[in-house]
Order: sequence, then structure tokens, then C-alpha cells
Amino acid sequence: MLVRHLTNDPPDLARRATAYLAREDEIVLADLILAETVYVLESYYRASREAIALSMRSLLAMRSIVCVDIPLLLRSIEVYEVERVDFAEAYLVACAESTGIGAVASFDRGIDRVRTVQRIAPH
Repeated sequence: MLVRHLTNDPPDLARRATAYLAREDEIVLADLILAETVYVLESYYRASREAIALSMRSLLAMRSIVCVDIPLLLRSIEVYEVERVDFAEAYLVACAESTGIGAVASFDRGIDRVRTVQRIAPH
């Protein structure tokens, strides 16, 4: 539904999705669904990282959208956009920061660009 709303593709489903999002009082947006939306916009629609980040922020700003931890998601989007790491890795960075753990176990060297956490590469 979110992809339809954001891409207007196909137009009929997009209209229905947008109308639903506008009329409901509360819609729970799970973190996993936000991540999946990023993935589809990247892989299928070939949207730019900046356009995706803007779209995700616009979703989180909708009055009907309810999330468990909006600041965590906003930080994930920021790391994704600015540090140019995959969204899943950006989410892990945001989780490591918010919990105070400060470390992420990953083989993805892109995380090394993020100065707020340490990447641990298991031996």
C-alpha cells in the first residue's frame, strides 16, 4: 500500500491507497514494512537515496501513521541517506546508538563511515 501511495503506480491502486491513508485515524507502520518499502523503491523503482529518504520522512509525518519509535526510524533514514549504507545497516546503527551499545557486528565495511558506532567483524 505504501509503495502504491508513493509511486502512483498503478494509478487506481495508488488512489485507493492514498485515500485509505488519509481517512484512517491510526495506522501502525512497523519498522519491517518501512524497510521493505525502502527496498522496493530502490530495487524495482530505482529511486534515488535522497528521494527515498524524503518519501520515508513524509510517511512518518502523516497524522495517521503510528510507529513504535519514530526517532529511531528518523535516525535510520538519516544514516541511510547521509552515510550511504544499506537501510538494514542504518537501522542497526540507529539501534546501537539508541540502546547505548555502540557497536554493530557486521561484515559491511560501509558502517565504518559512521563515527558514532564501532563495527565488529567476527573472526
